[in-house]
Amino acid sequence: MLDQLTDNIKDAMRAKDKVRLRTLRSLLAALKKKQIAARDGSGDEAVLSEQEMLTVVRKEAKQRRESIEQFEEAGRDDLVQKEQAELNVLKAYLPDPLTDDELEAVIDEIIADTGASSMADMGQVMGTAMSKLRGKVDGGRVQQVVKQKLAG
Repeated sequence: MLDQLTDNIKDAMRAKDKVRLRTLRSLLAALKKKQIAARDGSGDEAVLSEQEMLTVVRKEAKQRRESIEQFEEAGRDDLVQKEQAELNVLKAYLPDPLTDDELEAVIDEIIADTGASSMADMGQVMGTAMSKLRGKVDGGRVQQVVKQKLAG
């Protein structure tokens, strides 16, 4: 992903696409910061896994979504548009999210495997679901579907 990101930064520079360039540089800085934080003390740069890189991209996208909400409440349409443009750039680096049907199928399978039958089993189901679905779907969506399945 880092090679792709570096190539995309170069392409944005050539195209003079300021929004894309700013967003990609910000993402690269966040990834580098994560690499530095993951050092093992030997001074060598840590190599981030795809999963760790996706976590950083998701975090950056979440920050943009939260900013959009705040700017909409404040009536700052100019800043909403800026954040939305950056979010659109970041979405290209995220995998396609699971559809509701796909998510429900995975949750049904986990419930069957764990033998969960009531809300008391929610922690067990959520733990398994989040380890299986990490990076593919928002935790809030998972929690909502699990509650729905265990309550009904």
